[in-house]
Amino acid sequence: MNSALYYLALSGILCVLLWTPYILNRLFVWGLPAFISNYPNKKFPAEAPSIPVWAQRAQRTHLNMVETLPAFVAVVLAAYLADAENPMIGTWAAIFFWARVFHASVYILGVPYLRTPIYLVSWAAILVIGAQVVF
Repeated sequence: MNSALYYLALSGILCVLLWTPYILNRLFVWGLPAFISNYPNKKFPAEAPSIPVWAQRAQRTHLNMVETLPAFVAVVLAAYLADAENPMIGTWAAIFFWARVFHASVYILGVPYLRTPIYLVSWAAILVIGAQVVF
């Protein structure tokens, strides 16, 4: 399999898996009956149970990946269709994927000063892949 498509698939899997910590926290905080019914109390969502800060960061990490993934998919597919043999596409797709893995890790763990630079690496990867098509 082409490495660009491989990392595209891994990035999709990562996106799907990033909701897991947040959802597991919800299961443990709400309890199984409320979790299954999706309503922890009669005033939900106006009065939602408090969520630990790490779980809030986990949710934002997932949402950030959901927002970023369409651009990544678009540029990888466009670049792949334009020149499937270009090794730069696979290299930068790998950089994107690993940057997103590290981004999720530092974001959920609350490591200061690393989240934004790591995000910018993944952002740059999208731009570099897109430039393979445009230029």
